[in-house]
Amino acid sequence: MRKLLNVLYVTTPNSYLSLDGENIAILVEGSEKFRIPIHNIEGIICFGFMGASPALMGYCAKKGVGLCFLSPYGKFLARVSGGIQGNVLLRKKQYSISVNGDECISIAINCITAKLVNSRVVIGRGIRDHGEQINAMALKEASTLY
Repeated sequence: MRKLLNVLYVTTPNSYLSLDGENIAILVEGSEKFRIPIHNIEGIICFGFMGASPALMGYCAKKGVGLCFLSPYGKFLARVSGGIQGNVLLRKKQYSISVNGDECISIAINCITAKLVNSRVVIGRGIRDHGEQINAMALKEASTLY
């Protein structure tokens, strides 16, 4: 079956995730609030200090569904993932590139350029969505400096 690359975000405080058959059940204060088949999702992101059953963690690892725990403000706490799958030839190429200074600089330039472009997009989105709450002119000027 084709995965739709859906991610389940759990933000309700005091939630507990458990496995019920092949479904993820989200319990809040002992009562079930939500249920979804695990084969429909690629990952689960939990915000807050909530728990998950060991059965669910093991099943997620076995099925390749990422389970990530973040603080209420988005700081990374832990991740459950299955066995590592990789391409040895890809890793060898990456290591060989890492010792070549010219290729490293080229990759670094691309990464920094992408960060700047994405930052400009985020500033533009902030101006568009919240222009009346912020100093839009100063942000617009700052985003056009480069």
